[in-house]
Amino acid sequence: MDAVLLSRIQFIITIVFHYIFPQLTIGLSWLIVWMMTRYIRTGDEVYRAMARFWTRLFSVMFVFGVVTGITMEFQFGTNWAMYSRFVGDIFGAPLAAEVIFAFFIESIFLYLLVFGEKRLSPRMHLLSAVMVALGATVSAFWIVVANSWMQTPSGYRLAGGRAELVDFAAAVFNPSTVPRFFHVLDGTLIAGSFLVMGISARYLLKGLHTRIASRSLRAAVFVAFASSLIQLPLGHYHAVQVAETQPEKLATFEGLFETTSNAPLLVFGIPDSDEERTKYAVRLPGLLSFLVSGSFDTEVSGLKDYHPEDRPPLLISFFAFHVMVGLGMFFIALTAAGMVLLWKKRLTCGTLFLRAVWYAMPLPVLVNVIGWIAAETGRQPWIVYHVMRTAEGVSPGVGTGAVLLTTVMFSAVYLLLFGLWILVMKRMIDRGPVELAPAGQAGGYE
Repeated sequence: MDAVLLSRIQFIITIVFHYIFPQLTIGLSWLIVWMMTRYIRTGDEVYRAMARFWTRLFSVMFVFGVVTGITMEFQFGTNWAMYSRFVGDIFGAPLAAEVIFAFFIESIFLYLLVFGEKRLSPRMHLLSAVMVALGATVSAFWIVVANSWMQTPSGYRLAGGRAELVDFAAAVFNPSTVPRFFHVLDGTLIAGSFLVMGISARYLLKGLHTRIASRSLRAAVFVAFASSLIQLPLGHYHAVQVAETQPEKLATFEGLFETTSNAPLLVFGIPDSDEERTKYAVRLPGLLSFLVSGSFDTEVSGLKDYHPEDRPPLLISFFAFHVMVGLGMFFIALTAAGMVLLWKKRLTCGTLFLRAVWYAMPLPVLVNVIGWIAAETGRQPWIVYHVMRTAEGVSPGVGTGAVLLTTVMFSAVYLLLFGLWILVMKRMIDRGPVELAPAGQAGGYE
């Protein structure tokens, strides 16, 4: 293995571990806002206890997200110095905006949310929750901006071997920013709602904290179903953008080698790059052309239109995309079953469903990571699409041995951090929310 491959592996390890926490905290933060809003409107202490418990879990994940995010960003200067030099003028603005307008706001108001409950009025406490959720969401927006610019660069000029920013708005709202942001944001809602569903289901299966768990479950099932369903048009919107701006990525996802009109949508198959065909293919005629343009006659580019060295890695991109789509359909089916049980007033006693959502709890985190892998491998071999190749972005002075050593060290530290996070979360979940007085009795919290 060379320094380029090892640097890519190291970045994958660090970003995959870091990405666990933003997606969970963003989705969970908006559920906390809903719980606190319900408390203010109804005065029901159950909603207050719900918000308090989920805020505790949120704060733990926020801390781990900060720690792992700092390490991830250091690699731009250590392993990817040439890339950092090339895009420094572009990346400086969104990353600075993410810190100033998002991270600081989120951090300050999280302190008020966690420690200010007894010192703030309920409405000011709710405002703190709203600002935390907005801060987390805005932070995600600026990170998506930076990554989307790598996918579809715009608003720049090349000068002195560097990309210089000439149009801030064009760079921020490059062709892939909006579809990718809403696709990612909805993915965080799925991940956060599945977290609440899973933990609530565990409590109900054990007969613990049933009042808080049942209400948390009902709210989370609705959000999970709505966000899973909305992902269909959002995913389609993003796919249309990919078809227009990154056609070789779409061809890789679909295992399409021949450029054709009336292009079929692949249902099943195994692409073979050596033979340049997809084996055992099951296709729906014309549907791919129709989905990307609204016309069955639209021509869709195939991989044979591109030199082999300019094509994305086939198998990992192809299977990552199809696993993402398949799990997305599973989420719709599972949460639709939950909505049926909710309508029949059997949600909290459906043992099979409760077990299913408990075991399915980590799947949205996994599918969001897989979706990121599909997007990033589908851009290869370009670190900046059609502008700079990945191999050109590494640090020239960092050797293979140094990258290998730091990769082993990062992996060991992250395994330790992952174990610590699981241990802390398990203890907090086992301890559970503060118990409430039985319904109908005065006294609030016991």
